[in-house]
Amino acid sequence: MPRVNRIAFIGNSLPRRCGIATFTTELQRAVAAHRPRLETSIVAMNDVGQIYAYPDTVRIEIGEDRPEDYLAAAELLNSNQVDVVSLQHEFGIFGGEAGSNILPLLSRLAVPVVTTLHTVLAEPTAAQRRVIERIVRVSARVVVMAEKGRQMLKDIYGIPADKIEVIPHGVPDVPFETSDLTKQAEGYENHKIILTFGLLSPNKGIEVMIDAMPAILSACPSAVYVVLGATHPNLIRDEGEAYRESLVARVEALGIKDHVVFLNQFVDQATLLRHISMCDVYVTPYLKEAQMTSGTLAYSFGLGRAVVSTPYWHAAELLADGGGILVPFGDSAAIGQAVAGLLCDDAKRRELALGAYQRSRSMTWKHTAERYIKAFESVIARHPQKLAATDSLAAMARTADRTPELSTDHLLSMCDDTGLFQHAVYATPDRTHGYCVDDNARGLLLATTLEHAGESDLPDHLVGSFAAFVQHAFNPDTGRFRNFMSFDRRWLEDVGSEDSHGRTLWALGECARHATDLSRRQWASALFTKALPVVEDFHSPRALAATLLGLVPFRASHPDDGMASRLQTLLSRRLMASIVAAEAPNWIWFEAGLSYDNARLPQALISTGLATRQGSVVRAGLRTLDWLIAIQTAPSGVFRPVGSNSFGTLHEKPQPFDQQPLEAAATISACVAAWTATRNLKWKIEAERAFAWFMGINDLSVPLVDTKTGRCRDGLHYDRANENCGAESVVSYLLGLSEIRKLVRVRNVQAEVLPVVKLLQSERPPTTTTAIQ
Repeated sequence: MPRVNRIAFIGNSLPRRCGIATFTTELQRAVAAHRPRLETSIVAMNDVGQIYAYPDTVRIEIGEDRPEDYLAAAELLNSNQVDVVSLQHEFGIFGGEAGSNILPLLSRLAVPVVTTLHTVLAEPTAAQRRVIERIVRVSARVVVMAEKGRQMLKDIYGIPADKIEVIPHGVPDVPFETSDLTKQAEGYENHKIILTFGLLSPNKGIEVMIDAMPAILSACPSAVYVVLGATHPNLIRDEGEAYRESLVARVEALGIKDHVVFLNQFVDQATLLRHISMCDVYVTPYLKEAQMTSGTLAYSFGLGRAVVSTPYWHAAELLADGGGILVPFGDSAAIGQAVAGLLCDDAKRRELALGAYQRSRSMTWKHTAERYIKAFESVIARHPQKLAATDSLAAMARTADRTPELSTDHLLSMCDDTGLFQHAVYATPDRTHGYCVDDNARGLLLATTLEHAGESDLPDHLVGSFAAFVQHAFNPDTGRFRNFMSFDRRWLEDVGSEDSHGRTLWALGECARHATDLSRRQWASALFTKALPVVEDFHSPRALAATLLGLVPFRASHPDDGMASRLQTLLSRRLMASIVAAEAPNWIWFEAGLSYDNARLPQALISTGLATRQGSVVRAGLRTLDWLIAIQTAPSGVFRPVGSNSFGTLHEKPQPFDQQPLEAAATISACVAAWTATRNLKWKIEAERAFAWFMGINDLSVPLVDTKTGRCRDGLHYDRANENCGAESVVSYLLGLSEIRKLVRVRNVQAEVLPVVKLLQSERPPTTTTAIQ
């Protein structure tokens, strides 16, 4: 069996104040102590707005509400070549719905994950169940701390028994001591001490124990109840100290303030062990059954204290067969009777204490660490490391037959006799949002592309529907295309956006050049000519770029069209000038911010420069595309499109989510254009990298497409795919797939240098930082 050398623990860490932080830190220390040459580290979760002075063992910090931190952590863990990751899972420490922010991190890891579930819910919400099931799916082993947890995982979540391991909560290995010596040191000499420890919150049932104190004092007048622990930080944040104050008021109302001590402090382990050692009876009066793990119960049991507890899951199992005394939930009389009985019976109390100490020897941190290490080494032996994303991409680039067949089944299902529906609910067309010229122009562009690429044609009546929609969208009074149409065929606006107009011109230009049907080419040419003049007043860079992409094929079929020639020159100069206006240090782009369909801008310059034989225009396109590719490539090597959460920010590193198919398709097209211009293998690889995003080589390792039907999900959220499969997504996928299928058919990447490449090589290299002459 291979030996584990590097382990990373993900969870909270001391000095953060919570039980998970204590457990994660103690487990890391125990594992490191058990095998000194083993390298261990902690990936610490930070709650919102908090900063902690972590020790050196904390190598990575994650803000619970920062998706980019999770992805960066995955990349660092992969690059640091840890052998296994130990995830300490508890609801409430990871951001997102039901803690879903952790999922992208786990899915990106190239090493096995062993997950410790500190809570197993009997009745999870749909979101909680979904998160747990996904965590379990990516975990090589799941650890719980009680047999009850194992049974629940099997019965409720359907997890195979051989994937689950029970490893009890660790306890310190200290000699058994009676309470007398410690009492004297802590100032409680001649008292019988009852202790409850932990972060104070209403679910702990402290009020029930307080209500039991008068009866206990009747039997044992020297009894003192010590409540040790700070108020839970989340409770402080929401309610302040209202709960603690209510407990103090309860004590005063009962006239027992000399017999109840509140120690409002978060204690280190040494202080905790002293207080446990001085107590005669440890009480956990929790109010609800659904508590799978209690570290305070485990510690008290492990130090050999007599325990009285309500029968929550962990206590019912640990204290079974005489290990302690169990009393009903919320029953102060029963608690009082049990505690008083032990305080008044030294022999019985000592018998319980010694029994607990002896039974807990297998629970010491040394034994716990030993079992975790065995679990780690077992999964390493059975689960070799995943291929790194870059390895997967290289394999995909080398193997042409991995490129899927092109299926248009879902596209066809998204259409009716009016045209292409905008949106879908899952894979079902959503009539609520009707249609738009944007998507029907994309449909027309796809139809023309498939014809030109030698793929199977779309049905002619469907192409006719796309064309008819575009024709009807044109408003001759304004010279503009309308965009949005309701399901009952009512236009919802008189003028659409500049971007939708430019995109429609692009589709018409391609149709005018490449449609196999002569009549359709003539129609497209005529409508292109009518819709072109208004573009002269456009300012949107994406509208300019889309129009330029349409002008390239249109001018190829209409070389003598004066207006088209003039506007091609004007728009390309305008687009290049925008680079000069927006460029800043480390920012080589057309605007001060990044938005959608980004790669279409450099694609437009590259294609226009190729068509007009202007090397400076091609170089400007290549330079901006090179910059965009760099920021769209994650450190792990996967394609990471500009996230929609970035839209509106200026001169900032883009956010990783939400990721959309439109960006992958645009990047593929731009890289194919760059490869056509330069025959540099780099661009072919980058196109394949972007296409691999569709196939699951992405930040979540989640495929976006169903290759059998041609469905494409609408994108990636930070924790899951968007399951809807709308028009923009399916057309983006099919356009990208068509380009890749054509690209992989080109075997000889050292083909004869194109004339335009010779032009690029012969022109004097640019001397400015903008590559514009």
